[in-house]
Amino acid sequence: LSLSHIMVCTGANAIFDPNAEDYTVAKTVLERWPDIKFICIDIANGYQENFANFVKQVRNRFPSKIIVAGNVCTPEMTEQLIISGADIVKVGIGPGSSCTTRVKTGVGYPQLSAIIECADAAHGLGGQIVGDGGCTNPGDVAKAFGGGADFVMIGGMLAFHNECEEEIVDGKIKFYGMSSDAAMDRHGARKDGYRSCEGKVIEHMCRGPVSNTIVEILGGMRSTCSYVGARRLKDLSKCTTFIRVYRTHNTVYGDEWQRNR
Repeated sequence: LSLSHIMVCTGANAIFDPNAEDYTVAKTVLERWPDIKFICIDIANGYQENFANFVKQVRNRFPSKIIVAGNVCTPEMTEQLIISGADIVKVGIGPGSSCTTRVKTGVGYPQLSAIIECADAAHGLGGQIVGDGGCTNPGDVAKAFGGGADFVMIGGMLAFHNECEEEIVDGKIKFYGMSSDAAMDRHGARKDGYRSCEGKVIEHMCRGPVSNTIVEILGGMRSTCSYVGARRLKDLSKCTTFIRVYRTHNTVYGDEWQRNR
């Protein structure tokens, strides 16, 4: 695995602190492996006061690195983060398969709408976006790219495979959100007593090799491009028109039928 494909991650503090644990670890990693190109400044709520300033301070200290920052879901904050020094903005509040933010807080934004609006804002300033979460099948990945996302992050679609770290028990694997109690207990993260967790633990049958899922996603993307006439993935958003519907596919023989066969 090339170091150029690895991202070092840090959280953000209310006030920029060069000695904060997360940031210190990130600096140590970058000093040890200077070929790493990406820094991800990752917090659940990119609207926290001083987050944009934190991004600016990291940019000043690492002028040649590619900075990914988020998460946000509106064009105004996307623009602010890019102006502050981010190259790529992570877009998505609450759409993840193991995220309960929308249930616990009532806060969120439809993911495709967020991608369309934030991509337009980012591209106007020469930046890019990552659509983070909300994809449940290859068609959703295609829609994210069609909406203008430059990259798409998926977690749930890659979970429950042979390559996952979790042990397979009775043919099942556990998958948990990073804001869940299970994640914080496992990784030693501190949870303030006045806050609730915003993630859940899911158990599902093992799906086999992850390569099968990757092939499905790539095959779906190629077929999407052929349907809409996009010669390259970067042209997909130029060839796409979105129409609001209440059902996207025929469900006569759906999941229930598959289970009862």
